[in-house]
Amino acid sequence: MAAIERTSSGTWRGDLKTGAGTISATSGVLRDTPFTYATRFENAKGTNPEELIAAAHAACFSMAFANYLSTQGHRPLSISTKATVSLENGVIGKMHLVTEGQVPGMKAESFKQYAAEAEKKCPVSNLLRNGLTITLDATLKE
Repeated sequence: MAAIERTSSGTWRGDLKTGAGTISATSGVLRDTPFTYATRFENAKGTNPEELIAAAHAACFSMAFANYLSTQGHRPLSISTKATVSLENGVIGKMHLVTEGQVPGMKAESFKQYAAEAEKKCPVSNLLRNGLTITLDATLKE
């Protein structure tokens, strides 16, 4: 029997100071749902568990990355992240993060380096790292 593979994504965009923003998931159930760390995805009825993981990771990584940039003396104007989770036979095996941001005065190569360092410090990444392959693409917007 061939492996059953399914992919789900969650995206976060929001305010870097307060952590409030919106999350969207591929099912559309979480589309433009207000999100803060206190939110427990009450409106997520019908959403796949991996979508919740992806959305939570997208939000956590965005905030961890913005915080890390701030500790390094940079002031990000925006950071948004899309996390895509791949399941094989019902087990999450891979996660792909795509993050982009606006950081005045920063070079694209530095942005990628800081993103890689922030991913190592992200609490959700650290929880999932055992048995999960996490890849990251980071793009600095003008």
